[in-house]
Amino acid sequence: MRILAIGDIVGEGGIKKLKDQLPKIKEQENIDFVIVNAENSAGGMGITTKIFNELKNDLKVNVITMGNHTWGKKDIFSFIDDEIIIRPSNYPDNVPGKGYNIYTCKNKKICVVNLIGRTDMNVLSENPFLKMQGILEEVKGKADIIILDFHAEATAEKIAMGYFLDGKITAMFGTHTHVQTADEKILEGGTAYITDIGMTGPKKSVIGMDIAASLKRFTTTLPEKYKLAESNCSLNGCIIEINEETCRAEKIYRISRR
Repeated sequence: MRILAIGDIVGEGGIKKLKDQLPKIKEQENIDFVIVNAENSAGGMGITTKIFNELKNDLKVNVITMGNHTWGKKDIFSFIDDEIIIRPSNYPDNVPGKGYNIYTCKNKKICVVNLIGRTDMNVLSENPFLKMQGILEEVKGKADIIILDFHAEATAEKIAMGYFLDGKITAMFGTHTHVQTADEKILEGGTAYITDIGMTGPKKSVIGMDIAASLKRFTTTLPEKYKLAESNCSLNGCIIEINEETCRAEKIYRISRR
């Protein structure tokens, strides 16, 4: 089984790049299951009904994960309970939506979990390590394969999570920083790991944002509204190969489409 994870889709340009490249990647790489992070897909903040329908109905993605901009667009409240979209599991219990779900692919049960980090994220959330520990207990015996999208700022927090879950889940990939890391590996316990799979958005930008606006913030310390960069986009992500008999990861590798 081959699972494709696509890094944070940023704005309309990222959506267009996904529409252009995803069908090709699925065919060329024999992809069975697709996970996309869409928390930046609507102008850099949140997701709209239009984008949700495009991802679900037109592109046929299997799972949409979110992050710190989950509530960026009020549209989300009309589809947050759809089974293909999940938001961070360690958000407070009283918020709408689910933090994980179990899907079927090739007669295997795939549990996809979304978590958000706490270091430098400025969000109200539970301890992601303890939350994940509880989820593993909840899905014991119900899932053959467990995949985690850990949406976090700090590299150290992501690496620590990888070791914490090594041997307990099939694969973990990081999102949020928008910069693809070159540290993909199979950990000693058998878990496939990569710190961040990058973004699907403007190449000439500051992690998707307009360069001039970003430089003004950094050089003057004055407030400057972020705006999306307008440039050619690239698609970044990773592919995880899983043995269908053992349900263990055998390979993980990065992809990038310019």
